[in-house]
Amino acid sequence: MTSRRLGVKSPALIAPLLLVLYGLLRLVDGLDGEHGPGLAWNLGHALFLVGFVLFGVVTVGLRRLVPVTTGRGRLLANTATAAGLFGAACFLWVILGDLFADLDRAAPLPEPLESVGPLAFQLGLLTLLVMSVAAKPRLLPAWSPLLVLVGFVLFAADLDLLPIGALLLMAGLAPVARGRI
Repeated sequence: MTSRRLGVKSPALIAPLLLVLYGLLRLVDGLDGEHGPGLAWNLGHALFLVGFVLFGVVTVGLRRLVPVTTGRGRLLANTATAAGLFGAACFLWVILGDLFADLDRAAPLPEPLESVGPLAFQLGLLTLLVMSVAAKPRLLPAWSPLLVLVGFVLFAADLDLLPIGALLLMAGLAPVARGRI
């Protein structure tokens, strides 16, 4: 089963590329000392939105590729997928709220989900990547989830590091995009 057939190949590169572009536009938007509505802000958030839709596609595609032979493995893979999709949905909710202030005022993401959502996305994606590394035969190199983890750590450390972190995500997902799995 190839990643091309499951539609994960291109999104595995395009999603992090869109995060790189969002991060760069975020930096441009902040040159005046504040981040807020304007061309760079809106364009960046539109790219961010599409990127997270594609991360949802990547998450589902990775789940389809992860071989599970036990009930516990299936439960772990399904839970990781659900967590990843839940987290991506939280990101989408916040991004839409950033793009549409009326939506944010009418239906803001509940505060607990602002913390739990990103963590769920990260843990879900990382779990699926680690399961791909642990598969027999190995589907991904061990450095793949490590690069993705370092990218996530950079995001948490400083949002200005988003372009660098996203490049690390792109490098970590490159074996998926190249059809290694």
